[in-house]
Amino acid sequence: MKYIDEYRDGRLAKDIARQIAALADPGRSYHFMEFCGGHTHAISRYGLEDLLPANVRMIHGPGCPVCVLPIGRIDAAIALAMRPEITLCTYGDLMRVPGSNGSSLLKAKAAGADIRMVYSTLDALRIAEAELEREVVFFAIGFETTTPPTALALKAAIAKGLGNFSIFCNHVLTPAAIQNILESPDVRKLGTIKIDGFVGPAHVSTVIGTEPYEFFAGEFQKPVVVAGFEPLDVIQAILMLVRQVNDGRHEVENQYIRAVTALGNEKAQAEVANFFELRESFEWRGLGEVPYGALRLRPQYVAYDAEKRFSMVTPAAKDNPACACGAILRGVRRPTDCKLFGTVCTPDTPMGSCMVSSEGACAAHWTYGRFRERARQVDVGRAVA
Repeated sequence: MKYIDEYRDGRLAKDIARQIAALADPGRSYHFMEFCGGHTHAISRYGLEDLLPANVRMIHGPGCPVCVLPIGRIDAAIALAMRPEITLCTYGDLMRVPGSNGSSLLKAKAAGADIRMVYSTLDALRIAEAELEREVVFFAIGFETTTPPTALALKAAIAKGLGNFSIFCNHVLTPAAIQNILESPDVRKLGTIKIDGFVGPAHVSTVIGTEPYEFFAGEFQKPVVVAGFEPLDVIQAILMLVRQVNDGRHEVENQYIRAVTALGNEKAQAEVANFFELRESFEWRGLGEVPYGALRLRPQYVAYDAEKRFSMVTPAAKDNPACACGAILRGVRRPTDCKLFGTVCTPDTPMGSCMVSSEGACAAHWTYGRFRERARQVDVGRAVA
């Protein structure tokens, strides 16, 4: 298939892996964090870690927008949806994310709340147009990739004069989170992990470009290579990171040149800037409060801001203490380090957000990684015998 098969060529992947093995200094180790959930999924699905030498380790970061949403925001959305005049529109992944005390949007829907799964912001807008007697709230989540469609929906709602449409804004920002991973107080609480460089997100970078990472790479002296989602994209990015580390460089490089430019999509950025501004602080699951790590609607659009319009309150809520999602999102623990993984927590019965979304580290490992680990254990057992 054109534009797909050429990025999944196994022979070329093995050739790049041999280059990595040849360049990787046996006297040191390399720890690279992939920030994007799509990269985590690709690494697990295509077994890329099996191609890497033992001293090159991939660390799964907080790159899944569903996974980083804190429980308090889920609880707030459920409380809003239970109001009789409200229709809450949301993406499918959010439906099963656990809230407090085993609640979820799916269970709230079963209990009678008017919660509807949509595939786009325009779906929510069409519901608002068709049902003018309902208050239609779009539960907006995601990184810089999904923010422009929310801005366009708001623009269309204003143009159409829809007074029954509003947004519960939970859009978050990538560069601030990368910085937080390295320097926040939670690093001391949850533990630290060595990070030598980052595989920069793909879709996010198509919108914001590569320039926002320049300050971060220079300030923290960590190389960043923006990469696409296909297996050859990711493994080539790892090769580029190994070269930077060996050379003592900490630059922003762009592997995903077929989609990402230095400045990104300036038209999309302008639409976002028209409607959104920075929040001073916003909680990310696993990262805690991230300064300037999220967006909110500008004051002139308060009528479309569900938090203000319906006096929403985000309750203080804690994750299940047995769930290790927080540490897994930071990369300081692996999915298999969590005692719930594969026992009570599976994709069918998720206890934490990392297991809900297919891009979550736990779901990716459950779907693909655990079989390879089992095969490796069998091979080791045979060798010992």
